[in-house]
Amino acid sequence: MEAPSWLALTIAFLAFLSIIFIGRRCKQLKFPPGPKPWPIIGNLNLIGSLSHQSLHKLSRRYGPLMHLKFGSYPVLVASSSDMAKEFLKTHDQIFASRPQLAAGKYLSYNYSDILWSPNGPHWRQSRKIFLNELFSSKRLESFLFIRVEEIRAFVSRLHGLSGKPVVLKKHLLCLTLSVISRMGFGEKPFSVSGDDRLGSNSVMSLPEFQELVDEFFLLAGVVNIGDWIPWLDFLDLQGYIKRMKALKKKLDRFLDHVFDEHKRKKKELSKDFVARDMVDLLFQLADDPDLNVKLTYDHIRGLILDLITGGTDTSALTVEWAISELIKQPQLIGKATKELDRVIGRERWVEEKDIPQLPYLDAIMKETMRKHPIAPLLAPHLAMEDCKVAGYDIRKGTRVFVNTWSIGRDPFLWEQPEEFRPERFLGRNIDVKGRSFELLPFGAGRRMCPAYNLGLKMVQLSIANLLQAFNWKLPDDTKVEDLSMEEGSGISTPRKFPLVAVMEPRLPIHLYKI
Repeated sequence: MEAPSWLALTIAFLAFLSIIFIGRRCKQLKFPPGPKPWPIIGNLNLIGSLSHQSLHKLSRRYGPLMHLKFGSYPVLVASSSDMAKEFLKTHDQIFASRPQLAAGKYLSYNYSDILWSPNGPHWRQSRKIFLNELFSSKRLESFLFIRVEEIRAFVSRLHGLSGKPVVLKKHLLCLTLSVISRMGFGEKPFSVSGDDRLGSNSVMSLPEFQELVDEFFLLAGVVNIGDWIPWLDFLDLQGYIKRMKALKKKLDRFLDHVFDEHKRKKKELSKDFVARDMVDLLFQLADDPDLNVKLTYDHIRGLILDLITGGTDTSALTVEWAISELIKQPQLIGKATKELDRVIGRERWVEEKDIPQLPYLDAIMKETMRKHPIAPLLAPHLAMEDCKVAGYDIRKGTRVFVNTWSIGRDPFLWEQPEEFRPERFLGRNIDVKGRSFELLPFGAGRRMCPAYNLGLKMVQLSIANLLQAFNWKLPDDTKVEDLSMEEGSGISTPRKFPLVAVMEPRLPIHLYKI
């Protein structure tokens, strides 16, 4: 009986010493300011359904670099351009990884994509494939004809709805899905007319596909309790894991259909086969013996999913927000159309080559991305080692969020930040490609979105032609001051209530006929 007693006393004594040692060490460390955490939940009780807005309110009290605890994990929130630069440039290498969250596990094929994969050989190789193979300038130029055909078809469809109230987002998603799917799969995954099905061997209708994308963006941005309190993960208290698994089955069904079609065509063509789309390219790379990390089917699924989600909903939402803001201030539409009439005239539609000559259009896009950033909270970064940032101690394993929504409302950067004023960007050298930390729609540094060039082309061309082709107003029963600008929840910033607008032609329809 004595031995176990001495053993218990020894363990208790060692535990006591450990507590003292850890307590003294923590007192010696200097952490950023932040609210005091509760036991078990930490500061999760302070986060509402719109996380970026909750964190913005907290940052106004605790400062541009804030320390919190979400469940079991320390969290930092950077809410200024200077703090964003610290994590995304100065210490970029240390914070270039991702925490393992449920969204990455269930929606991105066990962290097989670019967004959620941890820093390592697979992520570096995937990023190189995106930059050098899938989204190189040469590759994007080769797909120019697709963007031309789809933007003209898009405007033609809207022209047929002139004078009628239209849910703009539905048509914008149809445009972006059409472009991305033709680039990625070689054909549209749906028909705009007729039975609205996915090709001849359809597995999903267009509304189903749009619902799938909406669900993906919602689940990718939720605060899942199990991600922060691991011992509660198996309970799935909010039901998010169940929804993620159900969504994954739908994604599997769709992607398996796409892959089977590509394998069938490759087999039919045999020696005459030439890669024509991004799935073809990825299958070719999967057979490349010189790749550092072999591409599996899950890797290809993850990368294709990045392509679909990164190039559809995000672009559509940005354009919808831009038109919403312009409708609230008709004088801004007047300035934009005056520029279009001077540079383009009314004898043709706007082409990609025209965009550099349209500075006010560029200012509208940037102002939209400032006030309604594509990702209000950049996907979380993970500290891979202990370090110091801005004089504060950061421990390995800390999760870091950059609040671009908050940066876009920083009164030290922007005069009257709640107002939509495109003029603030005229004559200012602020870009959206990760070099200007006051405007980070695509992030910056190693984890910056590698498909930003395609996103810019789609947003610029869409806004330009919607303003070139149509005059815009709200339905007769809606006043401008009643147009809600509330946000919905998710990893992106959707409108809580989709924009319903009425269009009247500025240009004759024959200019958009293919």
